[in-house]
Amino acid sequence: MKIVIAIDGYSGTGKSSTAKQVASRLGYTYIDSGAMYRAITYFFLKNDIDFQNQSVMIKSLPDCTITFDNGSIFLNGQNVDHEIRTMEVNQSVSQVSALSEVRTKLVEQQRKMGEQKGVVMDGRDIGTVVFPKAELKVFMTANMDIRAERRRKELDKKGIDEPLHVIKENLIERDRIDSSRKDSPLKMADDAKEIDTSHLTLNQQIDKIVEMAESIIYASRD
Repeated sequence: MKIVIAIDGYSGTGKSSTAKQVASRLGYTYIDSGAMYRAITYFFLKNDIDFQNQSVMIKSLPDCTITFDNGSIFLNGQNVDHEIRTMEVNQSVSQVSALSEVRTKLVEQQRKMGEQKGVVMDGRDIGTVVFPKAELKVFMTANMDIRAERRRKELDKKGIDEPLHVIKENLIERDRIDSSRKDSPLKMADDAKEIDTSHLTLNQQIDKIVEMAESIIYASRD
């Protein structure tokens, strides 16, 4: 039996890195839902679409096609793995994610991706909205200072130099927007397992979730 694993939580808690390796260990498909919102944000930025003009943003959505191939994300056929990880995208993605029309478009696509199960998807509303019946739901948290430092290192590896205080301010603002939006706010599902990753290594995070998943998979065989 294959299951759906929904991993939600805050930025900088290790969601994407963990989810990707959990999927690899289990032989599942990994889907980075956050990258999908980032891709649409990048599309708006690239086309100089005014973030204050929601009607124009909404009208342009049909011109935005997102696909995955071998773990990479493509926007209208172009690989945008690097472009979607800039601070410019970071500063606008929560605003874009708050648009109901954007969420409707992507949630529909995400659900189709998970129809055959055997999927690990991470984001902010996976266990509450996209896959409310997922067999395993995980919610990841971590100390803010640790989250900011992790994000700084992540950006540094990509050759992006940002002051730590700017990164921290961005994370705080994203938390505020994500948690207070009307449509699909960031929150922990009632039946989710919370994992504080502040003092866990990446391998420890992966091991915990794989162990949880295997216990569910094996129990279904009995």
